[in-house]
Amino acid sequence: MLGYWLRGKYDPDMPASWARPWFTVTVVCAAAGIALSVYTATQTQGHFHSAVGRGFNTFAFFTILSNLVVGATALLLAVRQDRSTTVFKTFRLIGLVAITITGIVYHVALSRVFDLDGVQQFGNQLVHTVVPLLAVIGWVAFGPRGLTSARIAGLSLLFPACWLAFTLIRGAVIHWYPYPFLDVTMIGYGKAILNSFWVLLLLLGVAAGATALDRRLGGPAAP
Repeated sequence: MLGYWLRGKYDPDMPASWARPWFTVTVVCAAAGIALSVYTATQTQGHFHSAVGRGFNTFAFFTILSNLVVGATALLLAVRQDRSTTVFKTFRLIGLVAITITGIVYHVALSRVFDLDGVQQFGNQLVHTVVPLLAVIGWVAFGPRGLTSARIAGLSLLFPACWLAFTLIRGAVIHWYPYPFLDVTMIGYGKAILNSFWVLLLLLGVAAGATALDRRLGGPAAP
């Protein structure tokens, strides 16, 4: 199996026996990480006074949304791998790019900021470490190949662009932002919008890199 990856080949007989269990484990880990994140949010105090409000607010974080997209697309692949709709291709790439950025940013810049333990730390490691590794390794190893292109890479920016717009608009109403680099009350709208631009540029770069790697691994360009 490793030989196929290194030579950029794709074994049509391998995914049925190896890919489905991998995608299934990815789904379970993503679901567990999201569930634990929601649970721990309800058990702590914060900007939102009710436990229900804190639980729902968990889905305002890019990390949780990234895990949600990865889990949903992995679930569809665990059921059936021959998927080729534009919507699926776009969300498959969105999940890969978003979870890659999530893992890298957390371990480079945020891991030392949080002092977590117990269930909270377990859920944190699932969404920031385990699921990113499973998603990236699963995409490289099992594909499916040929689901991305320059057009799909461009479409994949719609998700983070909508999230950024939603975050800034919502933040202006409730006076809360999920991340310091978007906190208008601290850095102002000019810097928040500039930071949003750099985030989108980074995501586009990762999407372009994934598209190039997909072709290198043997996948034709998606229409």
